[in-house]
Amino acid sequence: MTECLFCNMASGKTPVDKLHDDEQVFAIRDIHPRAPVHFMVIPKEHIPSALAIGQEHGPLLAHMIQVANQVAEGEGIADTGYRLALNVGKYGGLLIYHLHMHVLGGRRLGVEG
Repeated sequence: MTECLFCNMASGKTPVDKLHDDEQVFAIRDIHPRAPVHFMVIPKEHIPSALAIGQEHGPLLAHMIQVANQVAEGEGIADTGYRLALNVGKYGGLLIYHLHMHVLGGRRLGVEG
């Protein structure tokens, strides 16, 4: 595997301000926000994309959503709503091949696609 930016962030090799950090996942702000609030929840385990998800990842995915909800509450967007998104493949907008969930809110979001 070549160097993975998110793996380096998870290990501390690449310092980053984290909104959340635990033994399974961390959350950071997106450096190219698409909404007033835009952060990502990233597993520390290197999973290349949603295509590599198996049944054994169910608890991790549930934890990612719980963390997204917790950080969204802290960011003040829980009451008005937000979008959770996983990008898959080049045409789906995946730029870093390490599973991560985008959380966007802070304004009314239009229909995507």
